[in-house]
Amino acid sequence: MPKDLEDALSRDDVFSVGPGDELLFLPEPEPRDVWCPVISVDDHAFEPTTLFDRVPARLRQDAPQAVEVDGRPAWRIGGKDHFFTGMDGAANRPISQWRSMKMRREDYRRSVYDTDARVLDMDLAGVWASLCFPSVTWGFSGTTLSRLPDPEVAYACVRAYNDWVVEEWAGSHPDRFIPCQLTYLENPELAAKEVRRNAERGVHAVSFTENPAALGYPSVHSDHWEPFWRACAETETAINLHVGSSGRISCPSPDSPVPVQVALFPLNGIETVVDWIFSGVPERYPDIRIVLSEAGISWVPMVVERLHRAYRQREAEPKVWAALPTHPVDILHRNFWFTSIEDPSAFRRLDVISEDRMMLEVDFPHTDSTWPDSQALFRSELEQLPTETVKKICFGNAAALYHHPEPPAPVQAASTLLGAS
Repeated sequence: MPKDLEDALSRDDVFSVGPGDELLFLPEPEPRDVWCPVISVDDHAFEPTTLFDRVPARLRQDAPQAVEVDGRPAWRIGGKDHFFTGMDGAANRPISQWRSMKMRREDYRRSVYDTDARVLDMDLAGVWASLCFPSVTWGFSGTTLSRLPDPEVAYACVRAYNDWVVEEWAGSHPDRFIPCQLTYLENPELAAKEVRRNAERGVHAVSFTENPAALGYPSVHSDHWEPFWRACAETETAINLHVGSSGRISCPSPDSPVPVQVALFPLNGIETVVDWIFSGVPERYPDIRIVLSEAGISWVPMVVERLHRAYRQREAEPKVWAALPTHPVDILHRNFWFTSIEDPSAFRRLDVISEDRMMLEVDFPHTDSTWPDSQALFRSELEQLPTETVKKICFGNAAALYHHPEPPAPVQAASTLLGAS
């Protein structure tokens, strides 16, 4: 994963599949035994070419256009072509083919873009419900749309995207998908208006950037975003901060190879949670809900230790602490939720990390995904915990946070863990 995430994922030098690059699927996986049903709070959708048909006709010519370039599909955005790439659909591919190829829709597993097929693949891996972020073209917080040069077009495109997510993607199977809207980043008043519009139709998740300052916007320490924070708090809309949504991940050296960056992916989460705690946002809005998406959990005890240390030294910075009367660790436990793809050590530290703030993710169909073997992985990490704790982590916390139904009784009873309890 490159250091400048957005530029790398949208660049037009990805290569086409040639004669020596035949794309392969792994053998069709068999259904896995379901140990405990899961609500995955981080997966990814794949958008249709009709995505912006909802934009008003007078603005549509300036919206992103679906095009073909030398036989390869792309989105033309501001004169630049963004090709479909392998990262958007790594599911069921050999690891050796997780490269930045120019893909066609038919090169992906059908469940990448078809919700009926997606539900079947969710069933195969014991996933009851799924919250989906955008594909990489749009940026995980919708930065591509927010940055369109015409503000009226940009806002219309964000609204059109959100309508598609709510009405078509999640609306196709409302019990199986949790709609997650995008933020219109250019205008916090309009962003707040969109949050309230979607809350009226039952949407309680929004994707926002982990660090707006890195994208050239005012930081979370400013009062710029107050209308947005207020709308999210008042509508119980959880703010999802997906790792990489700021456009960058840690790259210690200019020539650090990709495995270095993959291993350091959670550093964004560490920086984000501490910065947001000291921003004062959770102090001003004690009911606000903030999710660190794809950031992992194992690092949380270290952050707790450092926050305790910072608090012991608060007399050195009296102005900072005067604005933050609540202990920062209490803020962390009250306002933040953490998500895990694979964190075996985290689930042995429930004395430090609240079991009420842990959730699971599968990241289908990206390269980090544990599909189709998610159940075996989660069982290996969680089976030492009490059944009620497992239920919280696997689906209870997510259901409560996003106002989504838990797996129905027959689904729970059919699982190895809950059927025996």
